[in-house]
Amino acid sequence: MALLRGVWGVLRDLGKSGMELCSGCGNRLRSPFSFVYFPKWFSSTLGSYPKKPMSSYLRFSKEQLPIFKAQNPDMKISELIRRIAELWKELPESQKKMYEDAYKADWQAYKEEINRIQEQLTPSQMISLEKEIMQKRLKKKALIKKRELTMLGKPKRPRSAYNIFVSESFQEVKDGSSQAKLKYVNETWKNLPSSQKQVYIQLAKDDKIRYDNEMKSWEEQMIEVGRSDLIRRKIKNQTKDGIGEY
Repeated sequence: MALLRGVWGVLRDLGKSGMELCSGCGNRLRSPFSFVYFPKWFSSTLGSYPKKPMSSYLRFSKEQLPIFKAQNPDMKISELIRRIAELWKELPESQKKMYEDAYKADWQAYKEEINRIQEQLTPSQMISLEKEIMQKRLKKKALIKKRELTMLGKPKRPRSAYNIFVSESFQEVKDGSSQAKLKYVNETWKNLPSSQKQVYIQLAKDDKIRYDNEMKSWEEQMIEVGRSDLIRRKIKNQTKDGIGEY
């Protein structure tokens, strides 16, 4: 559990440092607030918003990770994080306090800067800016979730017969733009004889079996490590009802 908590902490940290809102998306933000028009000044104002300071443990992890990687270049990131978590656990309280004090100081500076920016906005600007901030959080949450599931080894979803065909055909068509290639592949699929389509349908069925087997194993692992929130709802209900194997 300590290992997984360390992984999730680093993922959250990466999400904070690696994401910028609406890079090159223009003045309109999509769902869930696509009906709202955001003037250019909102993006510039949001861009000046300070990032939340890292917790004392994440600050320590970020500091130690390059050191551990340099000392163990072939070691997996999960093992590095586990060792950093163990080192933090054994760290004397006096040294932990240094990181905690740094976090508190940064948090105070963060709040002061937020207040300074908000005092310059009108009430209507504040409402619109809050919506933009929420959009940023939703996008960041989705990105972090995707990274987390990748780190935890969640199996890739099965492909449909059409998707398998498109993937193969796209590589064979060398000339033309992506849009032209896709149009050509779509027309080819529509006119493909049923006997040939059946080959891709069978491949899709095989991929579905692969996915179901891998998901069963993966969800069992997630239950063992206390992440039952990641298993599918149907499986979760079966577990509650005591059905057992699925």
